[in-house]
Amino acid sequence: MKLLLVTDIHGIKWKYERVFHEAISLNIDMIINGGDMLLFKGNLLHQDKFITGFLDDYFSKFESSGIYFACQLGNDDCIIFDGLFQEICDKYSHVFNVAQKKFQLNDHEYEFIGMNWVTDLPFGLKDRARMDNRDFKLPKQIGKQYISNPNGWIKIEDWVSYIETLPTLEDEMNQLIKPENMNKAIYIIHMPPSNIGLDVCYDGRTVGSISIYKFLKKYQPLLSFHGHIHESPEVSGRWKSSIGKTICIQPGQSHQHENHLIFVTIDLETMDFKKFKLNKED
Repeated sequence: MKLLLVTDIHGIKWKYERVFHEAISLNIDMIINGGDMLLFKGNLLHQDKFITGFLDDYFSKFESSGIYFACQLGNDDCIIFDGLFQEICDKYSHVFNVAQKKFQLNDHEYEFIGMNWVTDLPFGLKDRARMDNRDFKLPKQIGKQYISNPNGWIKIEDWVSYIETLPTLEDEMNQLIKPENMNKAIYIIHMPPSNIGLDVCYDGRTVGSISIYKFLKKYQPLLSFHGHIHESPEVSGRWKSSIGKTICIQPGQSHQHENHLIFVTIDLETMDFKKFKLNKED
């Protein structure tokens, strides 16, 4: 079974189309989109138009191609559209929303489990933000804190008190459904773990989750796929690392976001990994 892993393409249509064509060219069995799928320009409350106006037609291509598409929304995708996103995914037998779910193809032994919560970040949209654990120190905030609502934005006046009422990322990880065979489990976790060089920001800060790191260290799944920190592979020089026997992959996306597409292919039979960076004009 051959996978193509991509993440953080934020509604850039040429990247979606290029991923599909590359999947056909490379004989990919399944594309995995690890999160932050929707448009991040303009009014985020209009992200539903990208789901119905682009993703619906895009997903239909996978029925005729025979390629599977596993995906989840991310921290920059408004949580109020989760239901609509699930509805569109459910229209297609080859498309799976993996967020907080497990799925397994009938003719394969691999189990896929997704998770799209992230540790709290400095930016205002807090729909999927969590404390990493109860000892987590919140980052310095930029601007106002808000969550999405069908009627508009809800401003959180006291973010520190509010986030303490929510489950931690450690709680969310422990509540995930467990695979039948951890040796064949593949976790699709938008947030990267700490300690292994997949979480490095431009300024050198490491912002990965210690809870995810501890989870992977304890349970040792076959693979874990991550994203969220676009620049990390360019800054740290690492897009593949490991926690014990678990191989962790973070493709990243180029800082020249509109002009390049980055993805990784994974051959599950040979455990061969290849990273690709394609120019828009190629």
